[in-house]
Amino acid sequence: MPHPLSIKIVEVGAGSRNPNSEFRIMSLIVVGGHSRNVGKTSVVAGLIAALREFEWTAAKITQYGHGICSANGKVCHCATSEHSWAISEEQDRSGESDTSRFLVAGAARVLWVRTEQGRLGQAMPALQTKIKDSPHVILESNSVLGFVRPDLYLTVLDPATADFKNSAREFLDRADAVILHTEGHEEPAWQATSLNGNVQRPVFPITPPPYVTPEIVGFVRSRLTGKMAGN
Repeated sequence: MPHPLSIKIVEVGAGSRNPNSEFRIMSLIVVGGHSRNVGKTSVVAGLIAALREFEWTAAKITQYGHGICSANGKVCHCATSEHSWAISEEQDRSGESDTSRFLVAGAARVLWVRTEQGRLGQAMPALQTKIKDSPHVILESNSVLGFVRPDLYLTVLDPATADFKNSAREFLDRADAVILHTEGHEEPAWQATSLNGNVQRPVFPITPPPYVTPEIVGFVRSRLTGKMAGN
């Protein structure tokens, strides 16, 4: 029999429920990246499409800065206490938004989690409830690694993009594999960050499109099926 994953909520924000609660799903993948527009969404959509047999529940986690409302993602002046986080289920299949792309790719269910910066912990108990009956879950986020221990964490890096999020740097050493853009950039534009700690982990080169190669799909499938078999 497959062995469900026990996911521990290791830290939650003030006002959250059940700080030590656990829930069980079959497998969990987290896809992160060091900046915006490096292909995180494309990797998630590509994995969903290539591994449809897993009947994914997919979720994108977005953290907004000051002045952006978590209820709808638009500029507003509401008090922090009014809309610190929100979760909605995607129904649109136009493919125009990131979460819609997940549906088009073949996800069984798609959620969009929106929080103010630093308040993801407040949304985690609600997200836990929404995905607790999903056998396989894939999340687009870096910061969620502060709250869950996934089966597999993939990080997408583009040497041509200088920005490097603190959350991506914090969890870089936890990456099980690196998906690395290789469009002729020998020296990374980012500063004070090294991949040396990841030398023992697979590095999958990509030249988009596509963002997901057969090698990446094979790696993910092998890890998940091996885990489900109890290896």
